[in-house]
Amino acid sequence: MKKIFVGSLPENATETAVSELFTEFGKVRSIHLVQDVFTRTCKGFGFVEMEGHEARAAIAGLDGKMYEGKPLKVKFEEVRDKGKGKRRR
Repeated sequence: MKKIFVGSLPENATETAVSELFTEFGKVRSIHLVQDVFTRTCKGFGFVEMEGHEARAAIAGLDGKMYEGKPLKVKFEEVRDKGKGKRRR
């Protein structure tokens, strides 16, 4: 299972609409769009989980594709090191 970052989404993006984009390349296992706490609108990005070969096909097919007037940013999620670096005080 691979987690894909999807960026440059419009505020009115829905999980259903984004899922339809990705189902062309395989089965979407899960989807989560990050929403503003107060307005409940999409903050412009989210995450999709798919099998490895399907995820690679989706990235190749959707990265840079125009969606609602903006080019999508689609790539594998980068894992952040939470334990390293300076802590805020």
